[in-house]
This record gives sequence, C-alpha cells and structure tokens, in this order.
Amino acid sequence: MTVRELDAAGVHDPALRAAYIRCRDLNARHGRTYFLATRLLPADRRPAVHALYGFARHADDIVDDLDSTATPGERARALLDLEAQLEAGLRHGRATEPVIRALADTVDRYGIAPRHFTDFLSSMRSDLTVGGYASYEDLGRYMHGSAAVIGLQMLPVLGTVGPREEASAHAAALGVAFQLTNFLRDVGEDLDRGRLYLPAELLAAHGVDRARFEWSRSTGTRDSRITGVLRAAAAHNRAVYRTALPGVAMLAPVSRPCIRTAFVLYSGILDAIEADGYAVLHRRAVVPRRRRTAVALDGLARAVAVRAMSRRGAGPGTEAHGSAPARTRAAVAAPAVREEAV
Repeated sequence: MTVRELDAAGVHDPALRAAYIRCRDLNARHGRTYFLATRLLPADRRPAVHALYGFARHADDIVDDLDSTATPGERARALLDLEAQLEAGLRHGRATEPVIRALADTVDRYGIAPRHFTDFLSSMRSDLTVGGYASYEDLGRYMHGSAAVIGLQMLPVLGTVGPREEASAHAAALGVAFQLTNFLRDVGEDLDRGRLYLPAELLAAHGVDRARFEWSRSTGTRDSRITGVLRAAAAHNRAVYRTALPGVAMLAPVSRPCIRTAFVLYSGILDAIEADGYAVLHRRAVVPRRRRTAVALDGLARAVAVRAMSRRGAGPGTEAHGSAPARTRAAVAAPAVREEAV
C-alpha cells in the first residue's frame, strides 16, 4: 500500500520516499483513528496527510514524551532546532530530519501557508512553561496554534468545491473539536505532565479547583463536582463539532468520506466518555471495536462510491478547488486553487 500511495503521489526520489514512509509509520503507530480515516482518501493524497501528521507528532513527542528523561531546557532547545530545520526545509527544500523533508515537499506541492507551522510550534513551546488556562478565551489562543491550524493545513490537500476561505472557519473548528476531545480523554495523563486543559473558570463554576482534580487522580476517588466539570466540557466540545459540521459538505467529494469518518469516530469518543461515567481521570475511554469497524466500513463504502462516480466523470466526483498538488496542477489542467484568506 505504501508503494502505491507514493507512486500515485508522484514521489519517486528514494530519500524522499523514505521520509514519507517514516511519517506514515508515525501515523499508523500513534494516530489510530486518524490513520484509519486517512486510508479512505485517494492514494495520491495520503502521503501529504501522513507528512502533516508526522511533523505534528514529532514536535508533540519532543514536548510530551513521558518516557523521555530530557529536561525542559533540553526540550526547548530541541524545539528550536526543529524550527530552524523547518525554516531551512521550507526555504530550500533540504533537511536532515525525515519528517521535515516530507513536510517541506508537501508544503511545496499543495501551497500550504508556512505560518500555520510557525503558529503550531509557538503553541508547542508554550506547553513547556504553561500548565493551565484561566478561561476558554485563553485556551482558544493556545488552540489556534495547536489545533485550528491543523485543519487549515489539511484544506489544500483535501480540496474544496468552492472558495477555500468559505471552508476555512469550519476546518479550523474541526481541528479544535478533535483536540478538545483529546483533552477530555487524556485529562488524567495531562495532569501527570503537569497540565490541565480545562479552564479554571469552568472548574470554579462547579466549585472545584485544580488541586481537587489532582487529588482525584492520585487517590482514584470520584467527585460529583468533577463529573459536572467534565460533563460541561463535553457539552462545549459538542457545540464546536456542530460548528465544524457544515464544512464537510464544502470539501472535495473524494475527501468527504475520510473527514466524515474521523468526525464520527472522534465525536464518538465523547459518547464513550459519557457511557463510562466521565471516569477519565482514572481510565481512558475507548470507542468499542465493533463501533469503529462499522463506521470504517460505512466510510469505505462511501469512498468507493464517490471514486466510481469520479471515474465515470459524474458531478459528485468533480472538484472545483484543490484537486491536485500545486506543482502538477497545470499539467492536468485543473482549476487554480484560491489563496487562503485566513
């Protein structure tokens, strides 16, 4: 499958192919839900998504790897080195780090705005020193770089049926929705890292504080007020999913099954959290395998149907924007992709 994906994407240089394979391995190993959804994309688009995920995962591991003995200073220096490699890679197309090499190629092919990666690394740096947020507004500023830009990075790869700027807000919201779900699922693990991504104002509204969360985590004792916080956070998360949902229909038809599947699986984590009584401080909620399989099979059926229509030249397979990498777009006479307005 990897060879077919790289051939379809027009990636032939051996070193570059190895870089993309490294990114794919990171996606397969660490992003089970994301990787499953990515396989529903046409083969030529998958390497780019793997590169975007691989870079984000590599940076995240520098900051968050619990098995690492690196000090905060060493992690900060590693991030600075990664940023320097990123700048060089995007400017000259050369990098020693495989994930940067693949990312630079993807950015060049699809014309992705470099500022999205700068904003991402800025949020990663804040994780080294910031352990909590006072309000959803403060958290939102952090999540612009850590999550919203991921959706914006993906848009040129996925393609849209109209002007890209019309889909941008929804794409950004979906990135935020996914990360809010991760925050809820991983709240116990994040506390172990010295962080809490639930705003202090939300905790205060339910009569608890961070110390209470830490006590619950360390003792295994439940608290109804903490459950209230988590229930409210899940409701907020669902509202963000509702904001993101209209954007799915704005994507290129061949990309919709992938994003729809990711949407259903990720929002399903909230259902699993609720079904488990919001016990996320003590164990990780998991979407049942049977549910995951059913959603994946539905996504596969949708993907096969759309591709069949596209091969026949039917309307639903026709894309107006972002239908091919920037480097090859002229060769296939596809319409030009609009510049991002965000």
